[in-house]
Amino acid sequence: MKKILLCMAILTMTACSGVGNINDDKVFFAFDSAVISDDARAELEKQSLYMKQNPDKNVVLEGHCDERGSTEYNLALGALRAGNAAHVLIADGIEPERIKTISYGKERPQYPGTGEEVWALNRNSTTKVVDAE
Repeated sequence: MKKILLCMAILTMTACSGVGNINDDKVFFAFDSAVISDDARAELEKQSLYMKQNPDKNVVLEGHCDERGSTEYNLALGALRAGNAAHVLIADGIEPERIKTISYGKERPQYPGTGEEVWALNRNSTTKVVDAE
C-alpha cells in the first residue's frame, strides 16, 4: 500500500510540475505556407504554458524554410512563420514584449541534406528561450 501511495504521489508531482523546458521546440509548416496547423497550435499552447510558469524567461522565435526558392522569398516566409507563431502566444496571454522574431529563411538549415523529408524538417519556427532582461 505504501508503494502505491508513493507511486501516486510521484505521478501527481510530475503531472502538476508543469511543462519542461521548451528551448529548441519546433512547430512545422506545410510547403510554401505560414499557416498554423492544429498540431502547431497545440505545441505553441504548451509553450505558452511554459512562459506563464516562467515569467523570468522570454523567447526568440526563429523562422526557417527549406532550400527551395529565392533568398528574399524565404526570408519573408520565415518572418511570416515566426510572426504567426508569435501571434498564437500573444493570443494565449503572453506579453508581446517577451517575444522576439527573426527569420533565417533558407540561410541556416537545421537539417543537412536534400529531399522532401529534410525539407519538411527545415520548414519550421524554432523557439529559443532566453532570460528576461
